[in-house]
Amino acid sequence: MAKILLLGSGELGKEFTIAAKRIGQTVIAVDSYENAPAAQLADLSEVIDMLDGKALDALVEKYKPDYIVPEIEAIRTERFYEYEKQGYTVIPSAKAANYTMNRKAIRDMAAKELGLKTAAYRYATSAESLKKAVLEIGIPCVVKPLMSSSGKGQSTIKKETDIEKAWQFSQDDSRGDVAEVIVESFIDFNYEITLLTVTQRNGETLFCPPIGHRQERGDYMESWQPTPMESAVLKEAQEMAKKVTTALTGYGIWGVEFFVADDGVYFSELSPRPHDTGMVTLAKTQNFNEFELHIRAILGLPIPEITQERIGTSAVILGSEYCENPIYQNIELVAASPKTDFRIFGKATSRPFRRMGVVLTYDSLEGNISEVTERAKKLASQIIVTEACKDNINLLKH
Repeated sequence: MAKILLLGSGELGKEFTIAAKRIGQTVIAVDSYENAPAAQLADLSEVIDMLDGKALDALVEKYKPDYIVPEIEAIRTERFYEYEKQGYTVIPSAKAANYTMNRKAIRDMAAKELGLKTAAYRYATSAESLKKAVLEIGIPCVVKPLMSSSGKGQSTIKKETDIEKAWQFSQDDSRGDVAEVIVESFIDFNYEITLLTVTQRNGETLFCPPIGHRQERGDYMESWQPTPMESAVLKEAQEMAKKVTTALTGYGIWGVEFFVADDGVYFSELSPRPHDTGMVTLAKTQNFNEFELHIRAILGLPIPEITQERIGTSAVILGSEYCENPIYQNIELVAASPKTDFRIFGKATSRPFRRMGVVLTYDSLEGNISEVTERAKKLASQIIVTEACKDNINLLKH
């Protein structure tokens, strides 16, 4: 039985914990607040600021884990190199975690060292340097904090007057303590995909069927699997994914994002862990979901193949108001729908646009992915994360 120190305990960490516990592993869930989703299920939990290197060191020393598994970006990842020197195993590796938690490192590696096709980009460390970068890149363009995920702090500049607002938004919503941003040229792409890529200890790399997704505010709204792709285009994306994951070293699952345009495939981003769009695999679209693949790769268990079992879609359930201990209306409508499932993440607070759960819909391999996706979107929109919880709290107070 392995001891896993899970750094970040949100909804992805929760599903990973479930997968790990099902095959007998011990999980210590760590987050910046109490009762995070994964902490509700883990063997043990801790609350620390993971950007505090000393606090992180103390936790590693306390538990002496077999595996250190990051789930978020806001971690003092430079410490991972020291942990590896001490004999600890970081997933996928200290290099991978350190590079991919910061968009600057991974983008420079992909574009300059590996020669992958990417959007034109610049960096900026102030509103003034952002303006200079935007003028060089051209409008429209996209601004993203170097340390962020799920669209936090990301915005699109459509006119010059958007620059100051984009800078402020990037600083207010960044998940880390790095002020620098990346400015990317806007690619006129046809569609975007996530290619879940599994690297194994035996050196073999496996690919899940490609996942399509739609974003709003930089965060995914729906994802579906598989997404139709020409075989040559898919092969190009697979070769790029293998090239970058091999260079970063290590084993586990990676969420590699690409834009597909008329002139080919563009590398976008990479996450060294299960990906939010990969929650579609909870609809049993594959023989193993992404969390099961991650824990098997971590433990060195053989994964002989990844097979598509059926088509499926995930659609997010969003919060609309600020409230505590939220409750969910109309769950029974989803439960009564055929070929449908759902997940409620168990977050203690809700706020506008916060991801609170997902609806999962599916069909046979002969089904229509567009119809399955529309059904998931409709059902997810009917679930209301309600303000009634505030009334419940007031009643308890009186």
